[in-house]
Amino acid sequence: MSLYIGIDIGGTTIKGIILDENGKICVEDSIVTGKGEDIADNTVTLVNRMKSAVNGDCKGVGIGCAGVIDSQDGKVVLANNLQLKNFPLAEMVQRKVNLPVKITNDANAAALGEAKFGAGKNYSDSILITLGTGVGGGIVIDGKLFEGHKSAGAELGHMVIEHGGNRCSCGRKGCFEAYSSATALIKRTKWAMEENPGSKMWLTYTPDTASGKTAFEYAECDIAASEVVEWYIKYLACGLTNLANIFRPQVIMLGGGVSGQKERLTAPLQSIVDRETFASDYAPVKITTATLGSAAGAYGAAALIME
Repeated sequence: MSLYIGIDIGGTTIKGIILDENGKICVEDSIVTGKGEDIADNTVTLVNRMKSAVNGDCKGVGIGCAGVIDSQDGKVVLANNLQLKNFPLAEMVQRKVNLPVKITNDANAAALGEAKFGAGKNYSDSILITLGTGVGGGIVIDGKLFEGHKSAGAELGHMVIEHGGNRCSCGRKGCFEAYSSATALIKRTKWAMEENPGSKMWLTYTPDTASGKTAFEYAECDIAASEVVEWYIKYLACGLTNLANIFRPQVIMLGGGVSGQKERLTAPLQSIVDRETFASDYAPVKITTATLGSAAGAYGAAALIME
């Protein structure tokens, strides 16, 4: 049986899975990430540990890693949180496990995972948007990742949707991320609570404990909360409509913490995207939530080898 190893390198944990040719998990494991060159050694340890737990022909190792990744040369160009710069991660792992190794950005890996095994498995063209601390994502066209020049493309969170708007972590103003991340939603919720001391959100939250679900919980019974949700959905829909018009995927999948709102999020988004997307009657774009959760990156990493 052919087996495929997927590795997802996060800030604190390296997650690993081995998939069979049908996409079924044969084994899963994890190890502490570490910093700098230790990451390569820890990845090798994890791969070897998982290999020893299965019987089959392991075809290779796919890696999804945070940071700027050169997938052609197998290098981590820059990953500040991991203390890596121009680091030949794929080569180092390949030399020690004696298997082919491919690598991509972690958001790209998650997008490929959802495309192959999750919410996008029935579509050839899909986009994943993750709504977390920032806005990340990846693009799959005709079943393959689109990474752009030197694998530096698909930075979906950094298209501007409000010229001269709120400052983004990247230094620009008005980025998609500055309006549609969970961070932006929480910031807006705190502001609304402070401006509206009579809001029902105060019944169970303070500005210090507000989260990405606070406004959604009270949106049906509190004006301030409803206005936050409307504000958030308006900007998120703007970014999704831009992506629909540019790439025209069959489906846009939403992941990350905010996607836990399910239909309370996707239903109004679908309505706006349908209304504002050019020629949407001819080529509609479905808005849905991702299904693989935190496992998407490892699934997508394994899919790199399946390709």
